[in-house]
Amino acid sequence: MNYQHKNLAAGRWEELSFYEQMANIGSEVERALNWQAKNNPVYRRQAFERALELIDLTLQNSKGFSKLKEISRVREALVDYFAGNNQFQSTDTLWRKYFLPFVYAARKNY
Repeated sequence: MNYQHKNLAAGRWEELSFYEQMANIGSEVERALNWQAKNNPVYRRQAFERALELIDLTLQNSKGFSKLKEISRVREALVDYFAGNNQFQSTDTLWRKYFLPFVYAARKNY
């Protein structure tokens, strides 16, 4: 597989806490939302694909069922929002509110 986040895919991702992983995923989602607001579908898609890549790395290394379930649901809802029919009725605001606590939790550990 051709990873955009080569360093993370090579093992660095496993060293991050779940909160740090989710905060990084949230950063890519934030970028996708910002590019969507700027009507740039190419950059929006690229940021979305990077977010999916990070989610997939998390799924590969997830050790707890609750984390596996959580990240799987997030992936499903993000795909629905960015590439599907938005049947879950997600919004930009909802995604920002979802990922923000992970950023705070990741920073708290430093």
